[in-house]
Amino acid sequence: MGSRLQIQGDESILLRVTHSNIKSFSPDVRFSLLMTVEAVKEKLWKKCGTSVGSMSLELYDETGSKVSDLSDNFRPLGFYSPQDGYRLHVIDLDPSSVTSGTFRKFKEKLVQQNPTLDAKIQDNYMEDLCANIKVGDRCQIEPGEKRGVVKFVGQAETLAPGFWVGIQYDEPLGKHDGMVKGARYFDCPQLHGAMVRPDKVKVGDYPERDLFEEDEI
Repeated sequence: MGSRLQIQGDESILLRVTHSNIKSFSPDVRFSLLMTVEAVKEKLWKKCGTSVGSMSLELYDETGSKVSDLSDNFRPLGFYSPQDGYRLHVIDLDPSSVTSGTFRKFKEKLVQQNPTLDAKIQDNYMEDLCANIKVGDRCQIEPGEKRGVVKFVGQAETLAPGFWVGIQYDEPLGKHDGMVKGARYFDCPQLHGAMVRPDKVKVGDYPERDLFEEDEI
């Protein structure tokens, strides 16, 4: 049976998010309809602190009526037919969750567990290193000296804040086909794609290697 919604292009919607433990938490968050439920949970984890494994999601319409439980992590969000203005309710199933206290205490606990979080990664992290990297550039990735072509430069909503570079490797040395955690950033053959930080990318005259020119081992 097909999905309930035929998604055209990479459409997005704005949902109000509420939380079972954090009553003051009710931001409006934009989601791509192509994101999997798991990717939605990962995005929400960064905003509210409930771990993906302990998170249950419910969708409500504008009248407050329950539309559906988002029970299948591998289905796209669009399958559940959400609309702008609907409410996405986060239920924290972990009784010892850090969200059982106030949101401020949750943030304080996170910083105690990982002091580096105090220096939050900014949205423009490594943006300056992208100045000389553009789509279509030949490149080499360090470490490993893996070669390929740049397919994407920018921020990636399903990954950590900051700037990322999407690479299509010449050989199947990657992890995907340009789709990461339910969001598509570029197209390439399966296992040829990777998303890396700009400091790992060297652009220049890096032609494809001729396997027959490799020295014998």
